[in-house]
Amino acid sequence: MDAVTAAKKARKAAPAPVLEPTECSTCKGTGEVSRTVHVGRKRRPAGQQTGICLACLGSGKATD
Repeated sequence: MDAVTAAKKARKAAPAPVLEPTECSTCKGTGEVSRTVHVGRKRRPAGQQTGICLACLGSGKATD
């Protein structure tokens, strides 16, 4: 074995950096979003209903 081959075997690969997931921009990290509920023939707003965020599936962390 020459010196170059021995140096390659002795070198260790650096571990990959752990990336922290960022906050979801759609729900602002809460995991829930509000939508206006419309009722009647004229579709007037009656209130708001909350549900899970479809961008992050309720986790609050961005998936990209």
